[in-house]
Amino acid sequence: MTTAPSAQRATGPESAPLAPLRHNRDFVLLWVGAAATALGTRVSGIAYPLLVIWTTGSASSAGMVGFAALLPNLLVQMHAGALVDRFDRRRMMILCDLGSLLATGAVAAAVVAGHVWIWLLMAATFVQGSLAIFYRLAERAGVRHLVPAAQLPKALSANEARTQAAGLFGQPGGSVLYAVGRSAPFLLATAAHAVSLCSLLMIRGKFQDERRQPPGNLTEELREGLAWTWGQRFLRCGMLLISGSNLLFQVLSLALILIIKNHGSSAALVGVITAVSGLGGMFGALTGSWWIRRAGLRTLLIGGSVGWALLMPLVGLTGNPLLLGAIFLGAALIGSVTNVAGGIYQVAVTPDRLQGRVGAAMGLIATGASSLGTFAGGFALQRFGTTTTVFGVASLMGLIALASFLLPAAPLPSRPGPAEEGGTAPADAADAAPHDD
Repeated sequence: MTTAPSAQRATGPESAPLAPLRHNRDFVLLWVGAAATALGTRVSGIAYPLLVIWTTGSASSAGMVGFAALLPNLLVQMHAGALVDRFDRRRMMILCDLGSLLATGAVAAAVVAGHVWIWLLMAATFVQGSLAIFYRLAERAGVRHLVPAAQLPKALSANEARTQAAGLFGQPGGSVLYAVGRSAPFLLATAAHAVSLCSLLMIRGKFQDERRQPPGNLTEELREGLAWTWGQRFLRCGMLLISGSNLLFQVLSLALILIIKNHGSSAALVGVITAVSGLGGMFGALTGSWWIRRAGLRTLLIGGSVGWALLMPLVGLTGNPLLLGAIFLGAALIGSVTNVAGGIYQVAVTPDRLQGRVGAAMGLIATGASSLGTFAGGFALQRFGTTTTVFGVASLMGLIALASFLLPAAPLPSRPGPAEEGGTAPADAADAAPHDD
């Protein structure tokens, strides 16, 4: 499929000074809207398991709701990527906010009426999870059209910092709001999606290159995205490692809620610990470019896997909130740094016509197993208890850390030739991508 390069990346002298990103109206609007969406997602995301566990006391029911939230990673991811590459990305994000607004609004109305239906919670989380995938893929693919190529690494770092900030304020805020009123987190999430919707309506820039040819066969496009991603050896191996880690962290997150509850503490304490971990994620996002300049992507993935393997067993050894906060802070810092590095590399090496599909394929590989982690983790915690389950998870993370030493080197993105159709990133993006010396 032939595309016309966007004017944002194709015009202007290379030596012209670039205005700061905060002066880029469209990027700021996108950033604010996505921040509101992320905040609403985090607030409602922490409220779902709190609502189930504090209402029913059932870890397995909480696991089922978490499974429904993450199931779209398996069922929706690839088709979402293909549709993001086919249709107007901005309009797609607007529809996602509308759908999420209706889903959280329905849950809020049911809770206000005194009903906690597991089937409704599963349906709402599935809808939210599905729309979140469309939104994330469209936003990541579109941001490179709103900023100059030389500012793409800064833009993606700012986006990661935004995500971490949403976790910093959203998860503890959701816990505190739940302690105030069971419907409060869902009402706030509904309002947050409304804010995002308004910001998207105000953006003027385009989110993709102009399509010169009609879309091809959907099945063939899906195969092309998967084949391209699977053909990148480093991306393939790295995402398989991250997939295993994500699965284990879903179990660990559910275990944290049970540890807090079993020690007689309130749901608000879960929010405090997630706030502390959010500080680690924020610091990792803000220093991500520093880490990238000093270590290659391969080195960061190996170091991160080893760090996670050392931190995980500590969760099973303590119920002290300060220690738990420190453990999750370290884990979030590692995750944020690797997210920034991996995101810059993926956007830099992927051609625009494949951005949605490659992002979806990577998401499918990296997070598809997460739904299974929540589902199996809920039953494992119910059957074996928190301590045994946590130690089992930590042992598996140790194996993943050992496997990370087998990662191949991360190749540099190719510089563009005379025609951009070849699928290479702009030269500035290539220069900014992480690599191993």
